Amino acid sequence: MTIDQQLDELGRQWMAAELSGDAEALDALAAPGFTLVGPLGFILVKDQWVSRFREGALVMHEMSWTDVTVREYGDTAVAIGVLTQRASYQGAPADGRFRVTQITVRDGDRRRLAGLHYSPIAAPPARP
Repeated sequence: MTIDQQLDELGRQWMAAELSGDAEALDALAAPGFTLVGPLGFILVKDQWVSRFREGALVMHEMSWTDVTVREYGDTAVAIGVLTQRASYQGAPADGRFRVTQITVRDGDRRRLAGLHYSPIAAPPARP
């Protein structure tokens, strides 16, 4: 399986787990040192990221992961793509469109998430 295929499969598993709120699947997908940098600059370690789903605080209604480019650096690979989501956090809307950097590491014969970094994609300026 090519690195593109591996990360495509990991992306499908990640989205399926978030959409179904499957905290155990997310826990298994993430490496022990996993770190998320959120769209407002906050940082979550693995347990904090997973607990948002376990507790039902973050609910994903729709997700898409598109325009993905992949670079491999030995046992590490970086995928950069566009994540569009319709979601709620503690009942408040958490919709958005983000440029996401996904860092993965080789763990035996599979890949695991080592980090996610979300950056909001600004709406284009209004034309006069």
